[in-house]
Amino acid sequence: MKAEALSELQRRAVLWYSTLRRTSNDVFLPLFHDSHRWLVLMGGAGSGKSNFAARKVIERCMGEPGHRYLVCRKVAATLRESCYALLCAELEQYYPASGIRATVSPMQIRFPNGSVILFGGLDDSEKLKSIHRITSVWIEEASECDEADADQLNLRLRDESPYYRQIIVTFNPISATHWLKKKFFDRTADNVRTVRSTYRDNRFLPAEYGEELERYRDTDPYYYAVYALGEWGVLGQTVFPAAAVTERLAQIRAGAEVSRCGLYVYEQSAAGKPFGRRFAEAEDGCVTVWAAAEPGVPYVIGADTAGEGSDAFCAHVLDNRTGEQAAVLRMVNGEAEFAAQLYCLACEYNDAYLAVEANFSTYVNTVLAQWGYANLHVRETEDTYTGRLRKSYGFLTTAKNRNLIIAELVTAVRGSLELIHDARTLEEMLTFVRNEDYRPEAEAGAHDDLIMSLAIANHVRPMQRRVADVPERAKVRWTADMWEDWRSASADEKEYLLTRWGDPGIRR
Repeated sequence: MKAEALSELQRRAVLWYSTLRRTSNDVFLPLFHDSHRWLVLMGGAGSGKSNFAARKVIERCMGEPGHRYLVCRKVAATLRESCYALLCAELEQYYPASGIRATVSPMQIRFPNGSVILFGGLDDSEKLKSIHRITSVWIEEASECDEADADQLNLRLRDESPYYRQIIVTFNPISATHWLKKKFFDRTADNVRTVRSTYRDNRFLPAEYGEELERYRDTDPYYYAVYALGEWGVLGQTVFPAAAVTERLAQIRAGAEVSRCGLYVYEQSAAGKPFGRRFAEAEDGCVTVWAAAEPGVPYVIGADTAGEGSDAFCAHVLDNRTGEQAAVLRMVNGEAEFAAQLYCLACEYNDAYLAVEANFSTYVNTVLAQWGYANLHVRETEDTYTGRLRKSYGFLTTAKNRNLIIAELVTAVRGSLELIHDARTLEEMLTFVRNEDYRPEAEAGAHDDLIMSLAIANHVRPMQRRVADVPERAKVRWTADMWEDWRSASADEKEYLLTRWGDPGIRR
């Protein structure tokens, strides 16, 4: 008897799961059993995120007796035609004749097992306070809400419950400066799970709707980026090509990029100089590597130290032959550790040509020089006392050269975004805009650490050889055309050709 009962239970479970799988999108299927305190679903129009949220609310209310599930939006008047209508439609389609009762006054959905779905607007705090013993929450169109609204709802989930308490957050992105990005996407927390989705993830979307969204790719790139692809929006005119950047971001998030994440571990001399370095992989490491250093290949590094209006120390490693991103170093704080990691990174990449921004602090350049790093960027400065020119370490960003190095970077990446592998860098490109004076800068509340360090790295590339060092015993062979060009070249041109093509034995 027990075996028969178990078999029947198993049969029902398999049937339930197969039905759920058949009627749900793959991106959301694992989330039916997700128990994080915050389940944050960001996506474009037509991604199916709201349909999933409604379905999960129903599934939990049906399977967990006694739920008091609160569904809310900023404005109460919008609930009837949105969340309430969607829940009723899901019930009619997937749970007919289940004994579930929906009423308009009061607006509720009641289940035979005692569970109930309640509705409330965040604009009516007094009415919301009258709803007691909430077990879980769904906030629809959360971009309309204030952070304080979300925090208050979180505090409401304090009563004892036999089930996990969860707040589902669904929204279309508005601006990269929105509190939702800062709260859930710019930092990680054990009690938060974030999921991005687009219309491409929704296999139930009518073909004509998807085709309509695709048309915006050319006619309105901003709308397409935000409302179709679910990227964070920008308020000003972007300096970098938004549509191309957005497309590159989508490629990266599709899992096309292979990288290693970690940090350098090392010993230190009495002067603090790192030695005996090795790369240790770690999910939360500050160094991300896409291409390991190759023997003989020239690399350049541009670094931006955390200063005014910035919250991160950043550095980019570029293959100087192509300009391709090989690695990125990003740290939120710790100037001394940043200097040590940067030193290890530069040594790892064949003693890379290293240009460290020197506007807000000279510490990093000073210690790198003290440690004997020989390939530091050097500039000439005037001694205010003697009037003589002297050499100073580091890259100084001025009002004059800032626009120049940014313009150089825009030109370099135009049509070559496949050379950029770091999603954070591309995200900063989407929030790097023209202000009222047409000056390029980060949108209010956003940052440009990665942009500026990449611009510095790109700018100093011509200051280093762009060809790989040829091993001493390796033979370089020139074609007949190359020899002809050599014979007709001037002395300076011959030096350039040797740099470009390698020495076939002329200087041996």
